[in-house]
Amino acid sequence: MWAEKLKLSKQLVRSVTAAGYFTPKEIQSKTLSRIIGGQDIIAIAPDGSGKTTAYILGVLMRLKYGFEEAPRALILVPDKEKVLEVIDKFNLLNQNTSIRIVGLYPEPSMQNQLDALADGTDIVVATPDRARAIYLKLGLNLNKIMMLVIDDAAEIVRSGAQLPVSELANSIVKCQHLVFTQVMHGKLQQMIDPFMNMPAIIEIEELSGSKAEIHEQSLYHVPDFKTKLSLLTLLLKDTSAEKAVVFVGTRLNAEKVYSHLRLSFKNDVAILNPMMFESKGFSSLEEFKKQQQVRFLIVADELGFKYDLDDIPLLIHAEIPADTDIFVHRMIKDPNEPGIVQSISMATDLELASVKKIEQTIGQKITVNELPESLKVIDQHKGKKAAKEDKASKNEDSLRGSAFHEKKASNKKDYNYSAGTKAKMNKKKKH
Repeated sequence: MWAEKLKLSKQLVRSVTAAGYFTPKEIQSKTLSRIIGGQDIIAIAPDGSGKTTAYILGVLMRLKYGFEEAPRALILVPDKEKVLEVIDKFNLLNQNTSIRIVGLYPEPSMQNQLDALADGTDIVVATPDRARAIYLKLGLNLNKIMMLVIDDAAEIVRSGAQLPVSELANSIVKCQHLVFTQVMHGKLQQMIDPFMNMPAIIEIEELSGSKAEIHEQSLYHVPDFKTKLSLLTLLLKDTSAEKAVVFVGTRLNAEKVYSHLRLSFKNDVAILNPMMFESKGFSSLEEFKKQQQVRFLIVADELGFKYDLDDIPLLIHAEIPADTDIFVHRMIKDPNEPGIVQSISMATDLELASVKKIEQTIGQKITVNELPESLKVIDQHKGKKAAKEDKASKNEDSLRGSAFHEKKASNKKDYNYSAGTKAKMNKKKKH
C-alpha cells in the first residue's frame, strides 16, 4: 500500500512497517504525493490523525541524503515537548544515518544548540522564538532551506508566535511550505497568507465512532472577549430560564463578567466564591439553587468542575475549557433527569481548536449560530487605525500653537506655476 499508492522508497516502507504503520491514514494518503511533488499545502485534521507522520515521511523522501553544509528542512512547532516528540518520530522512521537532525528550543543556554548547528545538520526542528533568536545571531543558515513545515499552526498562533514565524518565512528566498493544523481561522490565515504559494487545502474530519448522549449544543463564533460580554447580556435578557450558570476560565474573568452583567441585571447575578469582597456571591452551587432572587451564577473553571448541575436549564460556556473532559463531563445527559437543558458556547479564533477536540470526543458537530443582528461587533483593526489618525491629527494641531491662524481665503494658494510661466508673467508686468 505504501509503495504502490504513495511511492515511498523501499527503505521508508520497511521503516513504517517495522513501526507498526501497515496502511496509510487518510491525511497521509491525501498529502504525501503532494509533499513529494513539492506543492505547498494546508492540511487541517484533528489530533491523532497522522499529520506528523505525513510530513516526516515527505521530508525524508525529498531530502534522500545528508551531509549538506546547511539545513534543508526547517520544522516549526509550538513548544519543547513537541520538538522532542518530532525528533523521536524522525529517529523511529529514518534509517538513513547520513541525515542529521538538530532540535532548537528554550533552555538555559543556547551555546550547545549553536555548536550542533555549526557541526552541520540537514533537518532543524524548532520552536519559532528560539529559531528566530539563533537566526539573528547568524547561527541558523536558511540559504538552502527546501521545506518549511509549520506543525500545530493554530497552537503556535495561540501562543503568540506569529512574528517569529513570519520573519523566518520571509528570510527564506524560495521553498515549499507545509502547514498542519487542527483548525483554520482568521489569525492563522493572516500569518501564512504572505508566504504561501497557491496551496492545496486538504481537510480531514475524524469524529468519534459513537455519539455521546449530551445536552443540546450550540456555538457562537465571536472575535474577542468584549463581544462575548455583549452577546452574553443579549442572551440572558432573551432567556426565559429561571436559572443559568455561566462558566469562564479564571476567577479574574469571573469578576469581569460579573461587573459587566451587573449593569443590566443588578442583583440577579452572582459569583461562585468571588475574589472581591464587594462582589455578591455564593459558597456552593446548592446555595445558588435555593436562592430565588438570583438567576445567574458565574463559575470559574479554575475552582474545579465537578458540580451538580441538575435543575439548571441553561449552561453557557463564555470561555471554552482547554481540558476537553471538563466540557464533556458537564454536558453528559443524566437519564434520571427528564428536564431539557440548553448549552451555549462562545469561542474566539484561538478557542476553535478546543472546540474541534470536543467535537471529536462527543462524535458530533456543534451547531454554529449566526450572531444576533442587534449585537455590535467592533472591527478592532479599523478602530485602532481611526484612533491613531485622530491622535495624529490632534498632535498636529497642538504643534501649531496658539499663535497659529488660518490663512484668509484670498491668500490661500491652490496652484503652482512653472518657472517659464512665471518668467512670462514678470515680463508682462514690466511693460
